[in-house]
Amino acid sequence: MLTLEQHLRTLQKIRTISDQQKPVIGILRQQLEAVEDEEPQEFPGDSGEDAILTATRLFRPVTPREKELLDNLLAWAKRSAARPDSKIQQLLKWLKTEIKPNGVWSNERVVIFTEYRATLNSLQELLAMEGFTGDNRLMTLYGGMDDEKRESVKAAFQARPEISPVRILLATDAASEGIDLQNHCHRIIHMEIPWNPNRLEQRNGRLDRHGQTKDVMVYHFVTRGFHEQERNAWDARGQDLEADLEFLFRAVQKVEQIREDLGKVGPVIALQVEEAMLGKRHRLDTSQAEHENEPVRRMLKFERDLRAQIARHMEQLQETRQNMDFSPENTTTIVATALELAGQRGLIPMKPPQLPGYQPISNTPIFELPALTGSWAVCAEGLAHPHTGKIRPITFDHHMVDGRDDVVLVHLNHRLVQMSLRLLRAEVWSPASRKGLHRLTARVVPDTALTEPAVIAFARLVVIGGDQNRQHEEIIAAGGYLKEGKLVRMNVGQVIAALKATTDQEPAAVMQQRLLDLYPRLIPSIFSTLEARGKDRMDGIRRLLTERAEFEARSIESVLNELARSIRQELDAPEVLQLELFTSEEKDQLNRNMDALRRRLAAIPEEIEQEKEVIMKRFTKPQTRMFPIAVMFVVPEKFM
Repeated sequence: MLTLEQHLRTLQKIRTISDQQKPVIGILRQQLEAVEDEEPQEFPGDSGEDAILTATRLFRPVTPREKELLDNLLAWAKRSAARPDSKIQQLLKWLKTEIKPNGVWSNERVVIFTEYRATLNSLQELLAMEGFTGDNRLMTLYGGMDDEKRESVKAAFQARPEISPVRILLATDAASEGIDLQNHCHRIIHMEIPWNPNRLEQRNGRLDRHGQTKDVMVYHFVTRGFHEQERNAWDARGQDLEADLEFLFRAVQKVEQIREDLGKVGPVIALQVEEAMLGKRHRLDTSQAEHENEPVRRMLKFERDLRAQIARHMEQLQETRQNMDFSPENTTTIVATALELAGQRGLIPMKPPQLPGYQPISNTPIFELPALTGSWAVCAEGLAHPHTGKIRPITFDHHMVDGRDDVVLVHLNHRLVQMSLRLLRAEVWSPASRKGLHRLTARVVPDTALTEPAVIAFARLVVIGGDQNRQHEEIIAAGGYLKEGKLVRMNVGQVIAALKATTDQEPAAVMQQRLLDLYPRLIPSIFSTLEARGKDRMDGIRRLLTERAEFEARSIESVLNELARSIRQELDAPEVLQLELFTSEEKDQLNRNMDALRRRLAAIPEEIEQEKEVIMKRFTKPQTRMFPIAVMFVVPEKFM
């Protein structure tokens, strides 16, 4: 009814415009493209009014018979508006089965999308009369909401059903972009099918995205007897409402099939939907567009290969974490030490909150972050739950936050960890008179780990490439047994075993003084041990850098070769059949574009060699820099 009323208003406006020259097709095309790029509008007629007026001026005025048919349609629509809507009845039936079975709210949620705000308001009123809106069970998202209200609705819908009562979210297209709703919802209902398939995909993308743990269920309305019709040939000619809805349904299915490369095929679907509504088409056919989209498919294959590379890099990251001992326990020690040095209160251990049906993967402790003062106070930002506002505990183990939002992960790039690391680095290199952190320490180990005292030194090993940029950095450890006042070098396995066996216990004061007196005589031997370890480590680092250089060279060559193939195929494509419809300026621009592609294609081989040369130069002649950090004596218990 709203659409008919808007159409009649447009015709009335056209009637008042007399003796105007017909618009140029190019101007109309620009206006239509601008409408397509606009944000979805909340009310009929808000979008593309200029384009509608321009397009209407291209055609003859309506005849009295056509005006009579429009009036009859409007009268029929008004009469139908007062009758029970079968679509609404089916929606209510579905909600009472899936969301509120037997009158009891379940933990299931659903997003219901509609195109216009007026439809949303009407639907909200109908659901209120059926008891679906009380106790914050229903919320709305629409264009024009202030940011604070919008974020509040989003937080409530993304929170666990146990703490947030909302179960139904009514949303318009204007609210369907740039918002995540997938945490605890996998059902979406389209009250109507948008003619633009891209907007349909934008709606589905609110749930079908990273972090979704279930298969997304997408619902829309079909006519009664649809399943019987589906068993017949769906391209049979039909002129009734059922045929139109059937066509829209097939468009939805095609969107799902080709959703990854929708960019080129989507406009074809949109055009054919329009033709079907005008009775000019009875079958959906995207074969030619999909064939023309083959270069895009190859690019998508390349992107999938890229995702495989990212997965391999993730494996390397995990290996690096293990090699460098980036464990939650060590991160906890870093933060606890830094807070102590900064004069702040320490972390407060606590038990994880219990969640129904949740089995924690890790037993790593969680902590309450105390009230911090000064510049450290900003570390508490983000701890408040976005829905309840309750301050959440923190953890340094990512396994502890899987499937829950009542604990905050403090990762390596979190402000608390970064401030802690900056403070510890400053303390390590600060003058002796200012030190709160010492670079010489001693710890006790069980007798089963060592039979005699040992000393272990740590250093920062930095590798500089041919372009004087840092290519690699790591912490190395080397040590030796103390025998008759001399240092006998330990192998890597022995050093690692000794470090793993250390306890928090310090040796007796007498032993500490003996080691302190011995330390000056051991300094040259400790340096020699670190240098030997650094040279041994460089053999492996050189291999690593060589592999990295070859990988980067292959990657850039692959990217540029793929670009060359795409350009070559574009140049080899048959000439556009409708070229005679182009203006002279458009033809000139097309020729300039083709010449630019030829020049770009010719430059690619030389660019590949230049890029590979730059990469290899960056990794040639690596130089090492070593910076001693700390020394630790380890003493067996029997020497206490």
